[in-house]
Amino acid sequence: MRELVERTIEDAAGRRRVAVNQAESPMAWLAARGHVSARQLEAGERLRGDYEMAALGPRITMRWDGAPSARSPGGVPERLDPTLTQIAARRRFDGAVTAAGAGLADILWRVVCAGEGLGPAEKALGWPSRAGKLVLCFALDRVADFYGIK
Repeated sequence: MRELVERTIEDAAGRRRVAVNQAESPMAWLAARGHVSARQLEAGERLRGDYEMAALGPRITMRWDGAPSARSPGGVPERLDPTLTQIAARRRFDGAVTAAGAGLADILWRVVCAGEGLGPAEKALGWPSRAGKLVLCFALDRVADFYGIK
């Protein structure tokens, strides 16, 4: 099933429009059904973006990153070094997870970063049904505060 929606995202390359399949993301699925607010969804997307940009996920193939970019005539780099971008994203990710707190970080990572559904995440953590949504919303509120999302 495909539920394509256009979204604007912001990353190291700037702002761009992308098509997102809402059926793939547990966060988008929850937001589409009114289980998380727009603020919580944005916090989750920012956290997942930092997780992806920091390259914290498992690697299954060789890295094929391009060579560093050339410098402009003024000697200023044309874009931020990928390594520095990764370090900055890692620091933001670590800060956001720390802001969420130890008891909330597990569900946050499973649903937002790993893309696991609420049901399987609750089962893996040994929690009762429907407890994950409440805890996830608490964690997302703390992450939104960390990122300064109003």
